[in-house]
Amino acid sequence: MSENNDFNIEEELKKLPGSPGVYIMHDIHDDIIYVGKAVSLKNRVRQYFQTGYKKSPKIMRMVQNIERFEYIVTSSELEALVLESNLIKEHRPKYNTMLKDDKSYPYIKVTTGEAFPRIMIARNMKKDTSRYFGPYTNSTAVRDTIELLRKLYHIRTCSKKLPQDIGKDRPCLYYHIGQCPAPCQGYITREAYGENIKRMLDFLKGHYQEEIDRLTEKMMAASMEMRYEDAAETRDLIESIRQIGERQKITGSDGDDRDIIAIAMDTPEQAGLVLTDEANISPDLTGTRNAVVQVFFVREGKLIGREHFFLTADDTDDPAFVIASFISQYYSGTPFVPRELMLEYDIPDRELLSEWLSNKRGSKVRIRIPQKGMKEKLVALAHENAEMVLSRDRERLKREELRTIGAVKEIAALLGLEKADRIESYDISNISGFDSVGSMVVYVKGKPRKNDYRKFRIKWVVGPDDYASMDEVLTRRFMRAKEGSEGFTNLPDVILMDGGKGQVHIALRVLEKVGYDIPVAGMVKDDYHRTRGLYFNDREIPIARDSEGFKLLTRIQDEVHRFAIEYHRQLRSKGQVRSVLDEIEGIGPTRRKALLRAFKTAERIRDASYEELLHAPSMNAKAARSVYDFFHSAENGPVVTEDDLRD
Repeated sequence: MSENNDFNIEEELKKLPGSPGVYIMHDIHDDIIYVGKAVSLKNRVRQYFQTGYKKSPKIMRMVQNIERFEYIVTSSELEALVLESNLIKEHRPKYNTMLKDDKSYPYIKVTTGEAFPRIMIARNMKKDTSRYFGPYTNSTAVRDTIELLRKLYHIRTCSKKLPQDIGKDRPCLYYHIGQCPAPCQGYITREAYGENIKRMLDFLKGHYQEEIDRLTEKMMAASMEMRYEDAAETRDLIESIRQIGERQKITGSDGDDRDIIAIAMDTPEQAGLVLTDEANISPDLTGTRNAVVQVFFVREGKLIGREHFFLTADDTDDPAFVIASFISQYYSGTPFVPRELMLEYDIPDRELLSEWLSNKRGSKVRIRIPQKGMKEKLVALAHENAEMVLSRDRERLKREELRTIGAVKEIAALLGLEKADRIESYDISNISGFDSVGSMVVYVKGKPRKNDYRKFRIKWVVGPDDYASMDEVLTRRFMRAKEGSEGFTNLPDVILMDGGKGQVHIALRVLEKVGYDIPVAGMVKDDYHRTRGLYFNDREIPIARDSEGFKLLTRIQDEVHRFAIEYHRQLRSKGQVRSVLDEIEGIGPTRRKALLRAFKTAERIRDASYEELLHAPSMNAKAARSVYDFFHSAENGPVVTEDDLRD
């Protein structure tokens, strides 16, 4: 396996082993464009380059862009499947069928390992002593359910460690309003509290009628005793339970956990994208079409919810192939695997996927394609829902492609670049020159990638020097890339500076010093501080204000400002940003607070006479003179603002 610039595909094909493994295709920019698995690497990879082997249009386009390939040998096809799924999720190759959503779903968690258990929402199911119910697709419904269960069974909401913390604090408000029996005070035994937990667990398993019957008796008794407020409150609890019960629609009597999966796909005609002539670009969006996978979640025989997922597929991919790709990507990231998957199509690698899912679950997972009866009707219902979602969102998906990928290609075309998939932008924020911070935001294919955002506290520059501060931020960012620091190794296709010629030249100077050749463009502002064009290669390039490229530039500019200001506010809220009063000799924390309490506003401190300052609390002659001279000396010039003085 070679990784140098003289990669000879024909020679490397001869060296391929006949072992199972994963192959990785790279383009001329060394980007990963495709990841696949094989029982025999030698046989599978050679097929891509054989002229007589029938290939889909997508694969033909992909092969034309292959500059080199690499491979990883595994001990089994199952290992290759797992590795393929992980690599696809990590690198999101252009020619793989891609799952657009990567969501996590809430669980209801009961901390049964504790002496006095609690109930809470959890985003991940861990291997611990707690009981988990879910996953659910409606976070609001989960929170409502937890709130109801706390009221019904008087479950504590605090995070105290019990019984260690019993008696250390007074009982909280929930005890006084009758919603918690105060185990923190020892007012309820562990056994009695455990009975409440047992009843709550039965409720979560779907045994609602017992609770409704119990509450109905309680409501009737309260009504007979003319305790009408208590009766009304109990009536509302009964209604809440019935609403939750209605959401748990029975889909079978076997009590199994299963996911029902169906797909709807655009026709090749529907997949076409129409771009405006004004954009003056031709994004490589043809050859792909949208697909929606609908999943019904059935837990213990009850339909607990549904969710849909958007994917991009090749115009020649059949639905069975797309569903197989979805299963390998989705279940590699979810903590729960049901006992059974029900599909509308038989899929490639069905037995292999079943084995992989079984290993992940720890028990046998069946993949079935029902042909008749209620189960087949449920799959048909899932397909109908997928079709409805795709029909509803088709135009929205096209617009989303235009505002992201289309906008990126428009910017690349304006700058004369091959691509601008990864864009980085930088900004500096400070308060009157104090405690400058730098921000770096990253957009990949027109969408923010917040995991790659970075914050910098300026260390080398003293005072309000934005150019020097930007020099420091860029130097630190790209030196870390040079050193291979984690989180900094991905380099941008283009850098956007929030400014014109000066900022661009700062960035180019840093890149030359560090040894990187990366295009840098500046966002040129008009008299109203709005972007009017791009400064690139020592010239200003106008850009139409109604174009998607311009709108993307505006979003990037707003985001880099927001991120810098938000970071500065975080530091200020932690008391880490100095007040301008800290610069005045003889003014410490006590006098600073006393001045702010006495004068209320910045203007009043600035306008106060020496005598007024002298008579302020905690002040003496020397301190009053220091404050007066500071605000009235020519050196300090501009009037300070309220934020400058805020403690």
